[in-house]
Amino acid sequence: MAAASRVFAFRDARWAPDPVLEPSAAVRTPQPVPLVIDNGSFQTRAGWASADPAVPAEPLLRFRSLAARSRGARGGAGAETQVGNDLGSPEPLRWLLRSPFDRNVPVQLELQELLLDHVFQRLGVASQGCVDHPIVLTEAVCNPLYSRQMMSELLFECYQVPKVSYGVDSLYSFYHNKRQNWPCSGLVISSGYQCTHILPVLEGRLDAKNCKRINLGGCQAAVYLQRLLQLKYPGHFAAITLSRMEEILHEHSYIAEDYIEELQKWRSPEYYENNMHKMQLPFSNKLLGSTLTSEEKQERRQQQLRRLQELNARRREEKLQLDQERLDRLLYVQELLEDGQMDQFHKALVELNMDSAEELQSYINKLSLSVEQTKQKILQAEVNIEVDVVDSKPETPDLDPLGSEQSLEDVESINEFEPLFAEEQPEVEKPVAAVQPVFNLAEYHQLFLGTERIRAPEIVFQPSLIGEDQAGIAETMQYVLERYPKEQQAILVQNVFLTGGNTMYPGLKARVQKELLEIRPFQSSFQVHLASSPVLDAWYGARDWAVEYMTREEGWITRKDYEEKGGEYLKEHCASNVYVPIRLPKQAPRATEALATSRALTSSTGNPCEQA
Repeated sequence: MAAASRVFAFRDARWAPDPVLEPSAAVRTPQPVPLVIDNGSFQTRAGWASADPAVPAEPLLRFRSLAARSRGARGGAGAETQVGNDLGSPEPLRWLLRSPFDRNVPVQLELQELLLDHVFQRLGVASQGCVDHPIVLTEAVCNPLYSRQMMSELLFECYQVPKVSYGVDSLYSFYHNKRQNWPCSGLVISSGYQCTHILPVLEGRLDAKNCKRINLGGCQAAVYLQRLLQLKYPGHFAAITLSRMEEILHEHSYIAEDYIEELQKWRSPEYYENNMHKMQLPFSNKLLGSTLTSEEKQERRQQQLRRLQELNARRREEKLQLDQERLDRLLYVQELLEDGQMDQFHKALVELNMDSAEELQSYINKLSLSVEQTKQKILQAEVNIEVDVVDSKPETPDLDPLGSEQSLEDVESINEFEPLFAEEQPEVEKPVAAVQPVFNLAEYHQLFLGTERIRAPEIVFQPSLIGEDQAGIAETMQYVLERYPKEQQAILVQNVFLTGGNTMYPGLKARVQKELLEIRPFQSSFQVHLASSPVLDAWYGARDWAVEYMTREEGWITRKDYEEKGGEYLKEHCASNVYVPIRLPKQAPRATEALATSRALTSSTGNPCEQA
């Protein structure tokens, strides 16, 4: 591979705002079709679920699950809230960004409402005062009941949806990729932006008791890579942003099949030169003190002078406006004195913090003089600007020799500005010699990616690299398998399924196969499958389920169910969580409690002789 081909420039792509889409008539006729929302902690995906060919069978909206509230312009409009792709780029607003998620569980329902508003508005949901489409929404594995309760309350109370269905994104992806000869049981490894899950599926249903979560994902890998490169290149600390680290992870990182052996390979200078990637940071070719022609210097000086003139004119106008308002106020108070309204006049003097009419007259005189002087300065500045515009035209020599006389004062004023705006004479200009920099400026702004390409994604297998006291994927997978008898272990490993955006690293499938080979008994068989589209298969699976179960009652929570059984209620289906209702101890009736209390008091305050 040529050296030049290993230099990659950061794309720094800006997000294009989502357009307001016009839904087709098939979305509402003969009845409103379900709206599928993959509510991920990294990205939200939304689209329609319909078997009609006129309705696109892909997510129409894809945006980051982020919102930012701007502070608003000074003296202008109020604060504005932007969501998803409307942010343009996350880096300038990094400290203002807010997410509704804690790990992968939505907890900030105000921000979740902003995301749902964005979805409904951009998809063109035009129903008045409500959303009359069924909603299919993804949720976290073993989602807390309180989170589901708040989400159901938001959907039914705020948006008035007719019915809603909750499902697990990785299980939707599992069933979307299920082939004809695939078993209904398997071990799902789902690695996303915030965490990684190991999910055993037996006979088509999730075994929630043996699910395990690792609190590591793509977010922690990006932060770890950022720290590594900032320590390696302290001179480019600000340029090493999280967005660029995510780009490196997505396009330049890979999983080593054997981490220690791969590190030994990187110790070889030849291997390092052949596999190292160079990331080019943006930089300017112009050095300090770069050569500018006299025309460019003159133009720059004129721009600075013009800027100063505009700034001074703006300040004078603001000062004139304030002084005029104060003067009008004082003249109004003086008119009260002339009209004989003494009570109002004295109240106004107290408000103005003045003692007498003479002091009022003195202030009026001073403000009148200040207003007149400011008006004169503004008029003089306008005249000077007009003169500058006239003088900026090309000079025609010898047209008015008699009118070229100048006063001594004009000559002196011109001489004062001469050092500032003096143009270099063409005859004195020397040819500019090419400046040879001491070092290669482009190479100085390059990030050399060596072992960083494998160290950042390795944390899901070795969390101790970043100081986390957790088990990695291999240990967690072994722990989950050991909770089953050998017969069920053999069934589960026949379909190990990888899904989620953090499983798209090259080499991940081979690494999982190697780990299983070390875990499983000698000569035992297993199969590892990777989702066809690890990022979008969750949405596709939810759409497939919605199309199949659109007219059935299985899996749908209606408004009647919500009102009778509470917001935490869940109707189970093939890709859902297991519903565990809240079991509260039954409280005894108040009359029974009072009777029991009186009996206790009677027994405690009985005959003292009997107690003795």
